[in-house]
Amino acid sequence: MSEENKGVLNGFKQFLMRGNVVDLAVAVVVGAAFTNIVNAVVKGMINPVVGALGSKNLDQYALCLSDKCVKSQTGEVTEGLYFLWGSVLSATLTFVITAAVVYFLMVMPMNRYKDRQAAKEAPAEETPAAPTEVELLTEIRDALVAQRNGHLPAQNLQKQ
Repeated sequence: MSEENKGVLNGFKQFLMRGNVVDLAVAVVVGAAFTNIVNAVVKGMINPVVGALGSKNLDQYALCLSDKCVKSQTGEVTEGLYFLWGSVLSATLTFVITAAVVYFLMVMPMNRYKDRQAAKEAPAEETPAAPTEVELLTEIRDALVAQRNGHLPAQNLQKQ
């Protein structure tokens, strides 16, 4: 293999190993795996609840946009123009449930895990310790003594 081919393959390998590509691949696979579950939940539980006012099949909800709408016995539109809002509602519910499942079961726990790992790896920031109560009282005492004697405390001289 030539050096140029090795460079191209190495570049392709680096591209595939980037976090965004791997995250996208995981999202596609997980989304595909959850599709059947979510469809079953929507058709078996959500659609009957929403369809309590009428048909349990949301795909049957439609609005006739023309003067006369006619469907054949097979359900095909033979005349008129239908707006199939039930299908849109069903697809929207499926999408929202899929997004919620992926977010709450995959993204949120992964973000928490990454935050914990980053906190472990990050060195503890060295912040100066806050003065103790005794140190503060000592400073106040010294300032009062200096004020009584007509002298400014050393700290106030530095600030001026």
